[in-house]
Amino acid sequence: MSPRRPLSAKPGTQKGVFRPDNIVEFKPESEQPAGLLEFLTAAMPDRKKTTVKEFLKHNQVMVNGTVTTQFDRPVAAGDTVCVNTTREFQTFYHSRLKIVYEDDDIIVVNKGYGLLSMGTDKIKEGTAYSLLRDYVKRKDPRNKLFIVHRLDRDTSGLMMFAKTMKAKETMQHNWNNMVLERRYVAVITKGPLDPAEGEMRSYLAENAAHEVYSTPDPDKGQLAVTYYRTLRTRGRYSLVELSLATGRKNQIRVHMKEAGHPIAGDRRYGAPASPIHRLALHAQTLRFVHPTTRRDMSFSTPIPSSFEKLS
Repeated sequence: MSPRRPLSAKPGTQKGVFRPDNIVEFKPESEQPAGLLEFLTAAMPDRKKTTVKEFLKHNQVMVNGTVTTQFDRPVAAGDTVCVNTTREFQTFYHSRLKIVYEDDDIIVVNKGYGLLSMGTDKIKEGTAYSLLRDYVKRKDPRNKLFIVHRLDRDTSGLMMFAKTMKAKETMQHNWNNMVLERRYVAVITKGPLDPAEGEMRSYLAENAAHEVYSTPDPDKGQLAVTYYRTLRTRGRYSLVELSLATGRKNQIRVHMKEAGHPIAGDRRYGAPASPIHRLALHAQTLRFVHPTTRRDMSFSTPIPSSFEKLS
């Protein structure tokens, strides 16, 4: 007789075995709230109450897109209740990376400062890409993740990844048409800009030390256009809003340096050490055409509190 295979404590976690998710969706019809366990027991008459309790215990129940284990959580008409009968719903948590939006084609995240967008020759793991890649593969080992664009390690804010090659290629091949708005906020040094609102335009090139600089020769650099607007000034610091007409490497940082107002904390481009101990640059708004549905997608995040205190 062959030995009995041990069973995992959690459903869907047996090694070497992959079963696709079986997600059942329920839409409560009653306006009168009912406890979640009570509702699911009635909605799943083919399941024993102990089985439904196990679904709750093992993070297999989601209400309005949020996993819950609270058996008495009230649900009513207008709510959406999903049960994954195969395994627990995969949730994502990282102190410097938050998922803002996810569907079958894309993931939009809010990346914290100090986190690489993607790997380098020396660093492969612990990047925004590797963390999200591992997350999608926990759902299904066949899943993939693709880099669409990047933010500098010390720049925080919104960026997107693609979950299919088609979505990646659609975005990258039509970037100027697909991306409708990219807006940043920054705290700059050395007082207010003059004028307080305007446009910066130059050709950007990169030297052997990987430092980006402006050149008047269009044959040696790529055109970079940044629009700016001063929001307020306090002493030697100003909070500015910046919109990109082009997306060149270090574009905002170079333009601010050349204007005589490097971004706070940007020692690479001429600023002294920052009292908030970071580069004061944040990708606040990202608006684009969805690569599959062609819907207008717009995401915004608050101005970092440390920027508010500084300016």
